[in-house]
Amino acid sequence: MVSRTNKFRGSRYHGRGKKAGRGAGKRGGRGNAGINKHRLMTRLKYMPGHLGMFGFNRHPSLRSINVSINVQEVQNLTDGDSIDLGEAGYDKLLGKGRIDRAVHITVAEASARAIEKVEAAGGSVSIGDDDDDRGEWEEE
Repeated sequence: MVSRTNKFRGSRYHGRGKKAGRGAGKRGGRGNAGINKHRLMTRLKYMPGHLGMFGFNRHPSLRSINVSINVQEVQNLTDGDSIDLGEAGYDKLLGKGRIDRAVHITVAEASARAIEKVEAAGGSVSIGDDDDDRGEWEEE
């Protein structure tokens, strides 16, 4: 019996016709084409959870993004003995690094480790509110 490949020797189109097989015709489409039609079982078996929406995104007005600075950077930033990080554009003081001189820092938020390091060096941290009433609701 002659093999299938040998049957196509001398043939220009190998049994597909003149235009069949151009583009992605013999592959069942490109990419995820047919994922809800003829490749349905492939999607169900190998891509569970492929369709649909998951999770949620908060509205940008409800997101709170802190601009933080570390204790080490504060020491390099200030020349005197006090600094207001709110005026410098920072919201939160974090405790990475070392501080070896007394600095009085005013900031909206600070981590416990940062406060501990600043006070150990002889300085102080005063936490001020920015009149941010996101947690409280008023009835109108």
